Amino acid sequence: MKSLTSKLSICSVQTFRFTLNNCYQMRKLFILSTVVILAALIGWTLLWKPAIWSLVIFVPFFILGVYDFFQTKHTITRNFPVFGHLRFLMEDLRPKIYQYFIESDTNGTPFNRQYRSVVYQRAKKVDDTRPFGTELDVYENGYEWLNHSIAAIDHNKLNLDPRVKVGGPQCRQQYSASVFNISAMSFGSLSQNAILALNSGAKIGNFAHNTGEGGLSDYHLQPGGDIIWQIGTGYFSCRHKDGTFDYDAFALRSVLPQVKMIEIKLSQGAKPGHGGILPAAKVTPEIARIRLVEMGEDVISPPYHTAFSTPLEMMAFIKKLRELSEGKPIGFKLCVGHKSEFLAICKAMIATGIYPDFITIDGGEGGTGAAPMEFSNSVGMPLREALAFVYDALTGFDLKKHIRLIASGKVATGFDLVKNFALGADICNSARGMMFALGCIQALECNTNTCPTGVATQDKSLMKGLVVEDKKTRVANFHNATIGSAIQMIGAAGLQHPCDIHRMFIYRRVSNNQIQTYGELFPYIPKGSLLKTPYPLSFEMDMAISSEENFVPDYTKVSTVSSEDASAYMG
Repeated sequence: MKSLTSKLSICSVQTFRFTLNNCYQMRKLFILSTVVILAALIGWTLLWKPAIWSLVIFVPFFILGVYDFFQTKHTITRNFPVFGHLRFLMEDLRPKIYQYFIESDTNGTPFNRQYRSVVYQRAKKVDDTRPFGTELDVYENGYEWLNHSIAAIDHNKLNLDPRVKVGGPQCRQQYSASVFNISAMSFGSLSQNAILALNSGAKIGNFAHNTGEGGLSDYHLQPGGDIIWQIGTGYFSCRHKDGTFDYDAFALRSVLPQVKMIEIKLSQGAKPGHGGILPAAKVTPEIARIRLVEMGEDVISPPYHTAFSTPLEMMAFIKKLRELSEGKPIGFKLCVGHKSEFLAICKAMIATGIYPDFITIDGGEGGTGAAPMEFSNSVGMPLREALAFVYDALTGFDLKKHIRLIASGKVATGFDLVKNFALGADICNSARGMMFALGCIQALECNTNTCPTGVATQDKSLMKGLVVEDKKTRVANFHNATIGSAIQMIGAAGLQHPCDIHRMFIYRRVSNNQIQTYGELFPYIPKGSLLKTPYPLSFEMDMAISSEENFVPDYTKVSTVSSEDASAYMG
């Protein structure tokens, strides 16, 4: 062992010496080559006067090399003047080379080429069929499929534009919603042309467009498509100068005819519990006017709401917004974290008799323009588990009859819709799918203001490439074709409407030789079973630690149990 350690140490020292010597040689080579080339160019110029123009090529590299030689910020370029910049070039080219030359049709992320291609094809109304069978490994863990029926229904006999009425007993202006709509994306994150094309497409296809938390902009309202106005913790378009909620500003905008529903955003899947800051430098006069913020000041979106702090106060807030909007549907959006917090909200509904008209469940796989890696990768419950839980919780409290469920999080195909319907969703929303319909190529530059397709940028020169008149039709085409695909699958299962499907219709492979239905993976609980004890076993702990008086779970309500008492096989 000592011998091996000794050899490894000697190898490390030799590697270090080689690297050090190599760096020294490169710096030495730069000096030597610069002197030789410069001398050669001077000699050439003396023999042939036009050769002086060669300095136009050489001098910039010489200046760059001298800068690299003395700068202290980048080790690579300091040790390898000029040539070290090739690393940064390759870093920039790597995602593009991978996407176009290396990735297969099924292994790209966040959306693979197969998904992206079917959106492009449906948006352009070209052939979206596939030859030679599936490219998926049907024996791979996680593979999912729909149970079809011998008694399938001809999709031509089905309603290809199913609608869902949103609005409970306390709502005076119910909204007939499409089962597939545009998910929340703000003006500012998206360009004005992208917002105009999305809303114009929504008007053509008769579906809804969620504004995102960035406020109700002119570009959302101008085309006349149906709007779901999302209100986040920054209260943009309905705030006082100090950032608190402005009920008068809300009342003024909420009664606009294009605004069909209002959504209170508690959290989002891509960065739940994070909040954000819009730097003062990015607050343009237009942004300031739309969001009702001050020029020259950082704009804070806290990770929590200031208009309410408990589930009971949240219900009162919902009631107030419904009154001010003249009875329009009011709901909220969240990415599920602590299950007990959602149960606390349900308890507040029971205690107050106030119900939201809809709840949007955003999965942890949801996208955003910019988020910390840890939040995107490791915070928030994925959509399938969250959707099943929320549906079961509402059923357990006997509240589902009043509330519609909207699912969002990586929804782009008909089968995505069908799976969410099976888990309990009434409606699905898509953000990145709609972006692909606009022409997004998944360049992954949403956070750099350099989006090459003009979708996620405020650069007017890039924005011009997105032609609203062309892209609005593509958005409508994608919406219609995706619903058509979902309805065809519903018909293949022998069903008439998305509301008819349930968890027993979807199978998932959980191992090489075992498959389970969603019904087995996410068992239903009886209606009303959370209104009295004993609660279903999977809900006991969270019911015990939740209260309508506080969002934060109270673990002191759970008594400790000794290991000897807990197991019949010990002691």
